[in-house]
Amino acid sequence: MKKRLREKLLKTRDSIPPELKSAKESAIEDRLFSQDVFKKAQSVLMYVSFRSEVDTRKYLDDIIKLGKKLVLPLVDTRHKVLKLYEVKNPVELKPGYMGILEPGILRYRRCSLQDIDLVIIPGTGFDPRGNRLGYGGGYYDKLLSMESRELSGIEHITTVALAFEEQIGDRVPSEPHDIKVDMIVTDERVIQCE
Repeated sequence: MKKRLREKLLKTRDSIPPELKSAKESAIEDRLFSQDVFKKAQSVLMYVSFRSEVDTRKYLDDIIKLGKKLVLPLVDTRHKVLKLYEVKNPVELKPGYMGILEPGILRYRRCSLQDIDLVIIPGTGFDPRGNRLGYGGGYYDKLLSMESRELSGIEHITTVALAFEEQIGDRVPSEPHDIKVDMIVTDERVIQCE
C-alpha cells in the first residue's frame, strides 16, 4: 500500500509545471519563514532537495543570512544513519548519496540533535494528523526516534514538513516506528498537526 501511494504521489509531484512549481516554492518559503517556531529557532536542520521536491537550495542561503545555524544531513549508507554537520556556505556542498548535495565531513562541524532547535524534513506525502510517507529508507525515522531523542536528552524536537498541496492526502498509512511531523507548510496553508 505504501509503495503504490508513494509512486502515485511522486508522479503527481513530478507533473507540476516548472513555472507553477517555482511560485509554489516561494509561497512555501514565505509561510515557513513567517512561523514563530522558525523565527525563534537559532539552529535549523534542513535538507537539500532532489528531483521534484520543494526546492530548498535557495532557503539554505536565506537561513544563513538570517544568522541561524544551518545544519544539513550526510547519509551514512554503511550504518544507515544520517550524520549532521553545520554548513556555513552552500558552496561547501558536494554530491553524495543518490546525487543529493551533502556537507563535507568536517569533524569540528559535526552536530547532534541536542544542537538543533527545529527540524525540517522531506517526504512524498503527508496527512493532517502529521503522518509522513518518506522514501522507504527510514533515515529520518531513525534520527528522530524516541530512542535517539532519549540518548540525546531531548523530550521533543519540533518537526516541520515542506510540501506542495498536491502531496497532502486524507490519510497516509503509518506504522509505530514512523515519525510524525508537528507542522506541514504548503503553498496554500500551514497545517498544525493533531
